Amino acid sequence: MTDTAVEPTSLLVIEPGDARYENLVQGYNHRFTGRPERVCLPVDTDEVVAAVQHAVTAGKRIAVRSGGHCFENFTAAPEIAVLLDLSQLNGIAHDRRRRAIEIGAGATLGDVYRTLFKRWGVTVPGGTCFDVGAGGHVMGGGYGHLSRRDGLVVDHLYAVEVVVVDESGRARAVVATADPDDPHHDLWWAHTGGGGGNFGVVTRYWLRTPGADSDDPAALLPKAPARVWKRTVMWPWEGMTEKAFDTLLRNYCAWYEKHDDADSPAAGLWSNLIATHRSSGMFGMTVVIDHDGPDAESVFHEQYESVTRGVDVPPVMHTAEVVPWFSSWMPSYTFPNDPQGRYKDKSGNLRKGFTERQRKVIHRYLTDPEQSNPTTCVVLAGYGGKVNTVAPGATATVQRDAVLKVVYSGGVWQSEDRDEAAIAWMRRFYRDVYAGTGGVPVPDDVNAGAYIGYPDADLADPAWNTSGVPWSTIYYGANYPRLRRIKGRYDPRNVFRHALSIELPSA
Repeated sequence: MTDTAVEPTSLLVIEPGDARYENLVQGYNHRFTGRPERVCLPVDTDEVVAAVQHAVTAGKRIAVRSGGHCFENFTAAPEIAVLLDLSQLNGIAHDRRRRAIEIGAGATLGDVYRTLFKRWGVTVPGGTCFDVGAGGHVMGGGYGHLSRRDGLVVDHLYAVEVVVVDESGRARAVVATADPDDPHHDLWWAHTGGGGGNFGVVTRYWLRTPGADSDDPAALLPKAPARVWKRTVMWPWEGMTEKAFDTLLRNYCAWYEKHDDADSPAAGLWSNLIATHRSSGMFGMTVVIDHDGPDAESVFHEQYESVTRGVDVPPVMHTAEVVPWFSSWMPSYTFPNDPQGRYKDKSGNLRKGFTERQRKVIHRYLTDPEQSNPTTCVVLAGYGGKVNTVAPGATATVQRDAVLKVVYSGGVWQSEDRDEAAIAWMRRFYRDVYAGTGGVPVPDDVNAGAYIGYPDADLADPAWNTSGVPWSTIYYGANYPRLRRIKGRYDPRNVFRHALSIELPSA
């Protein structure tokens, strides 16, 4: 290695003073704004290699961003000198040689869904936030409203290209596949739920469903629905007693406990219950199921009857209709919902419904008179089904027996002077829900850890995680030792790191 770093000649580099700079250093969560020395915008893998090599040779701390939706400051920490923005690596194409769909890490989920649907009538079971980047979403596991039917996005990951840095400091691109005989198979496995910013820079993915082996791109991934049954329900907080809320929450969770069988027609149904704070006036549930799926209509109506049984609070709004899947459903949850928003969000997975004590805590915080932010909420999203047919060690995503994903959101606010109070309230809420397990969702009969796609640095803080169980176990469970070994092989210099990054193996 030389002492002088050679500047890549073709790479677009934006530095402070450039009119574009302020627009490129700000991500989804406006609590964090980076001040890197440069923002690099590569257009191909060679430029990524050049950018990484330049940063490593110069001894500069590097971070990678695809869509910019990270909940924490992993791409905006003060020590980051080089921000690698992958937004220009957004190509989507059929790779005939690999018999897979190639997706650039900088493509947004909206790009992916539009292209897959319009060109080939297929899709992947990812999230419904269209502005999220594929780069981070896939390596976190990737889930969404079709996951109960089709599994996680990583269950369809055939290969990944990663720019890694070896012990000597040399950057190079490696393609790792799902083929068991691939010498880089472990690197593929690490990207099936190992989280972002850990092993290198993902430049592109190749997706195809296991068992698919066709020259026809329309046969490589799950068929997209043509139409869906869609239900939207809004309940008023006025008149919603603690007993009624408890019944609704208990019923909702119980339905997913009962309908986790991947072979059941109910596996095609997905819903999310978004219980906002009482100050919002009302809260709601959205339900969708492929109109042409088996017994779709009966499952659709049975779920509503089961969830609302005994609640006795009439909705203030209730629609149930058949709509085109892509044009009328998919854009419903595009984020960011506030382009100036500041956030503090946390997550948990449930193997079964909340305990009675947990439900009481949730009701207490959502009706807290001292809280005035109407966007504060708890979101319960359907999970399980096909997701849980994969063994916990087959991918890096260890949570393969959960039936619900939970997001705890402190809502959205705009001014820095509200940070301290909003974050403190969110932390107390989460701590009290999980008071029986040290303030965090330690895996047990009810809880199934947390989702690395929604990173929360508090899990590594003993002030908020008093369980004695490390954050790595909560996110990765028994898969963590293997992830550490892979980290040691592909990032031995710990070039790619952040507050929750995979640790190097012990010496």
